[in-house]
Amino acid sequence: MIDTDLSPEQEMLRRTVADFARHVVAPVAAHHDSTKTFPYEVVRQMGEMGLFALPFPELYGGMGGDYFTLCLAIEELARVDQSVAITLEAACSLGAMPVFRFGTARQKEYWLPRLCSGESLGAFGLTESDAGSDAGGTRTTARLESGEWVINGSKSFITNSGTTLTRLVTVTAVTDAESSRHRISTILIEVPSEGFVVDAAYDKVGWHASDTHPLSLQNVRVPEENLLGERGHGYANFLSILDEGRIAIAALAVGAAQGCVDESVAYANSRVAFGRSIGRNQAIAFKIADMEVRTHVARCAYYDAAARMLSGRSFKKEASIAKLVASNAAMDNARDATQIFGGSGFMNESPVARHYRDSKILEIGEGTSEMQRMLIARLVGVESGE
Repeated sequence: MIDTDLSPEQEMLRRTVADFARHVVAPVAAHHDSTKTFPYEVVRQMGEMGLFALPFPELYGGMGGDYFTLCLAIEELARVDQSVAITLEAACSLGAMPVFRFGTARQKEYWLPRLCSGESLGAFGLTESDAGSDAGGTRTTARLESGEWVINGSKSFITNSGTTLTRLVTVTAVTDAESSRHRISTILIEVPSEGFVVDAAYDKVGWHASDTHPLSLQNVRVPEENLLGERGHGYANFLSILDEGRIAIAALAVGAAQGCVDESVAYANSRVAFGRSIGRNQAIAFKIADMEVRTHVARCAYYDAAARMLSGRSFKKEASIAKLVASNAAMDNARDATQIFGGSGFMNESPVARHYRDSKILEIGEGTSEMQRMLIARLVGVESGE
């Protein structure tokens, strides 16, 4: 049985971030969404608050919290702006966490204080045009030459990869092409580096204020000691990072789902039609009730996955369940909220319209819904048929 009551410290953190989200993030969210600009002023304040440092030890400039604390912050940010929430999630769980989990003492001492401060952002270059769900199909290569890794290839859909704050991109690359199991390694690239090219930003359906670019790697040279973790163990390492990341994405999705509930309740109570508030109509009230149910169930799922992770128990299945349930809740709630708002919900300046556009990627990124179902089925014992 899990304890869903937050500790006093966790509740204080949640309230602090919620207040920041309402008074700092929300007022500028529509502007950055419509202009498709990265919210540097918001990110700077997040760094000052220590949000990028939440799950890391004080030894490296962290706040001494844990992964669940990070998830609480992500959830509160996502209630008002998913772009800001994914900026924090990617910077911590994909940018800094691989260094913390697998880095040498020297790598940690050099990179983590910079990343924890928020003055530098990290990114994780995994996905390629032909290697998304099939990440084992990575084609980017890295060969050793005179004490340096020479990296060639490309990466797609990389978050936080092209900001003026970006200083680190960890990439997966084939280092042992002849090996059947240990062919992929992870390598740190300090930005800027010669041959590291950030291509034009994507024109996305949603997450307009989140920085997302394709990357081109053209004979990028980095020192041999930039290898992150053991050579040939990059595939296993990034799978474990993604397992953790699915909990954080679930938290983000729960925040989005809750944000849709919040907006729908306020609108249903204030919008008058036929002489009374529309919330007094059972059809609207029941729809909002179903939205709250989805949100509650999804929150319990990610709390459970996080509790298992922090206690050292197996959490792979629970992380996939949380990610699947929460992303479904976010998308379903966004659809219902838009319906409740009617024509106003179809206008881009509406918060629920932004959630409607933003939430779809939650069913795709960090493991599609289909991949989560495949993984869950396998973990409960269903034969793969392969």
